[in-house]
Amino acid sequence: MALILLLAMAVSLFTACSDDDGAPPEGAFPADFLWGAAVAGFQVDMGCPTLDASQCLDTGSDWYVWVTDPQLIAEDGNHLSGDPLSYSPGHWELYETDYDLAAGNLGLKAFRTSIEWSRIFPESTVGLEGHDELTAVANMDAVAHYRAMFEAMRARGLEPYVTLHHYTLPRWMHDAVGCHLDLDGCSPRGWLDRETIVREIAKYAGFVAAELGDVVDQWITQNEPFAVILGGYLLPSEDRTNPPGVAMAFEEVRQVATAMIEAHARMYDAVWAADVGDADGDGEAAQVGLVFSVVPTQPMDPAKELDVLAAENVLYLYNLAFLNGVILGDLDEDLDGVAEHREDLAGRMDWLGVNYYSVVVVEGRSYAVLPDLSELATFDPFTFRLDWDAPSGIYEALVLVRDRYPDLPMIITENGFGDAEDTEGARKFLVEHLTWVSRAIQDGVDCRGYFYWSLMDNYEWNHGFAMRFGLYGVDPLDPAKERTVRPIAQDYARIVAGNRIPADLREAYQSGGRSR
Repeated sequence: MALILLLAMAVSLFTACSDDDGAPPEGAFPADFLWGAAVAGFQVDMGCPTLDASQCLDTGSDWYVWVTDPQLIAEDGNHLSGDPLSYSPGHWELYETDYDLAAGNLGLKAFRTSIEWSRIFPESTVGLEGHDELTAVANMDAVAHYRAMFEAMRARGLEPYVTLHHYTLPRWMHDAVGCHLDLDGCSPRGWLDRETIVREIAKYAGFVAAELGDVVDQWITQNEPFAVILGGYLLPSEDRTNPPGVAMAFEEVRQVATAMIEAHARMYDAVWAADVGDADGDGEAAQVGLVFSVVPTQPMDPAKELDVLAAENVLYLYNLAFLNGVILGDLDEDLDGVAEHREDLAGRMDWLGVNYYSVVVVEGRSYAVLPDLSELATFDPFTFRLDWDAPSGIYEALVLVRDRYPDLPMIITENGFGDAEDTEGARKFLVEHLTWVSRAIQDGVDCRGYFYWSLMDNYEWNHGFAMRFGLYGVDPLDPAKERTVRPIAQDYARIVAGNRIPADLREAYQSGGRSR
C-alpha cells in the first residue's frame, strides 16, 4: 500500500481531462489486459497458523525491529501501532489457499508479491563475490520456499510479478533503532551507506534471479522509493513512518535518493545478467521494472502564479526528479532542478509499475519552507492532507507518465481502498477507478494491467492491522487465519470474467462525469 503523501491537503479532482459531453467511458478493457492482485512479503507472510515461529517469523529485517521495539512504540512521534506481527495473515504457510482464491475464485492471471532480502541473506554478504560464495551464506531453505510459491502460482495460471525490495532491509544493512537515535553515529546506515548498499543489493538481485529465473520472468527492483525517503528522512507522520524515521534530514534526503536511483540501475543489470530462464516461453528471460507511486499535482488557484509554480515544484520533487533518474538517466543529485545525464543509469526500464492512491492540490508561499532541501521548495508542506476520494487522478497519473516518458509500458501495480469493511465505499472505489483506467487506455495510454491492493487484509506497516485493504477479510485474532470473501471481491471477479465493468455496477457506482 502506498501512503506516501505525508504532506497532503484538500484535494480536488482534475478538470483538464473533461470531454465536451462529460460522458464516462463504458469500462471495457483490451483482450490481453492483465488482471491481478498484489501483496508484500513483510505485510502478509508472518502469523502462520501452524508453522513454528522459526519457519514463519522473519526477525532479520529493519522493519521487524521498527514495529516491535518497545522503546520505539512508546516514543511519541513514531506513530507505531504496537500490533504484534502474529496478526499477519500467514501467507508464508497459506500461500496455496491464497493462490486458489486469486486464480480460481477471482479468475486472475497474475500475482504480485515480494521476496524478503533478510530471508535470503540473514547474514552479511559484504566481501563475498560469486554465486558459490553467496550460496554458502544464503538461506537455501528460504530460496526453496520461494520456488515452491512461484511454482504454485504458475500451476494455477498466475504469472509471478516479484518485487525484490519492498521497503525492508536486512538488519546487517540497516540499524533502524540506532539510526533513529543517532543518524550521524549509527552503523550500518542503510541507504546512507551508498557504495555498500548499491553493491550488496545488486548482488542479492543477481543471486535471486539466478536461482529463480526459471520460474520468474517479471521482476521489480524497488517499490515506491520516494515513500522510503519521505517517511524515513523528510517528514515521518501518522500516515507513514519508515525507518529510521527522522525529520528534515535534508542532506540525507539527497543521498538516499541518489543511492536508490543507482541501486535500481545496478539491480536491473544484475537481473538481466543472471536470469537466463524463460519461464513463460515468450522468448524473453526477464523483464525488469520499478514501482512508483505517481502523485498528480494541481495548483489550488490556477490563476495564482505562485500556486502554479508550487504545483510544478511538488510535481518535480515528488515524481519527476526520481523518475527522470531511473528512466532517462538524468540524475539531479542536488535536487535543484539541474540534472546530469549518466549513461550508466539510462535505458534500464522495461516497464513502469504505477501505484495510485491520491492527487494533491498545492498552495504556494512566497518563501521556501524547506530552503536547505532545494530551491524548488517554494510551498508550505504543512497545509496538505491526504484525500483518497480522487478517482480521476488515476487517469492523470497514467497520462502524466505517458506524456513525460513516451513508449514506456505501464501496469497499475497497486490501487486499493483502505476501509474494505465499508462495503459500498469499496465497491464504488473499484468501479470509479477502473472507469478512469479504461478511459486512459481509450485515450492512448499503454496500460497493460491492473493489480488490486490487496488480496487479503495485511499488516499495514506502522498502522498494523488498523487498515483493511483486502478483497478477502482476515481476523487477526483467528488462529486459523481464514479468509472471508467480501462483496468487492465478487465485483472484481465479475469485472475480470467479462473484461469490462458490468452495466449494473456502472449504473450503481460510476460517477456521471469526468470531473467534479
